[in-house]
Amino acid sequence: MSDDLEELERLAGSLLRSLGASQRRTILRRMGRDLAQANRARIAAQRDPASAAFEPRKAKPAPVTGRSATCFLYPSGGGGAPRRVIMKSFTWGSGQMMTGFDIEAGAIRSFEFSKVVKWLPVPEEHRNRTGGALRRRGGLRRKAMFRRLGSGKYLRSQADDRCFWVGFSGKASAIASIHHYGLRDKPSPRAQAMGYAKRELLGASAADREHMLDLLYEHLLTA
Repeated sequence: MSDDLEELERLAGSLLRSLGASQRRTILRRMGRDLAQANRARIAAQRDPASAAFEPRKAKPAPVTGRSATCFLYPSGGGGAPRRVIMKSFTWGSGQMMTGFDIEAGAIRSFEFSKVVKWLPVPEEHRNRTGGALRRRGGLRRKAMFRRLGSGKYLRSQADDRCFWVGFSGKASAIASIHHYGLRDKPSPRAQAMGYAKRELLGASAADREHMLDLLYEHLLTA
């Protein structure tokens, strides 16, 4: 089947070159758009172009839970004076990140341990109190990798009268390359470099190639 496709693609190339620039641009734009959509669908399904499932994330160690309250100064978002944070309960997962119920914000928030300006005594009224079990939402969304990378904002297509391309835009391109080729990178500026599993995000399957040919032949029949 692969040899048949290659022969058809050589024929398709000759047919494309016989079209005018405007017609080539039209059909190539359609091909790029459809191939981008096929790749988005595969990323959403957590599969590569060969239909193999992405290697799952490495299992993270269970977080350490603190049932008593804690208090500290933390940089404010606007760059002003650090604000006092009081958490009723918290989990301490990997990456030195604390997640707990921020009393002032009235919601669950996360804080980087390395950014704490100063640890403070817990106010008397909040000592020996707990906030109950932390409720985690969005579990399914956390399990799906590359959700944002696969969106139309980052995964794009473009065409002219000679070719089309499908790829990632801006900084997302560098991030996607790390995962696509299984390279090494730092997950954060302070972390050590680590190797990522190879998970191919872009490509054209045999079905995609057949679809490209179908688009061309349909265009020639209706032109």
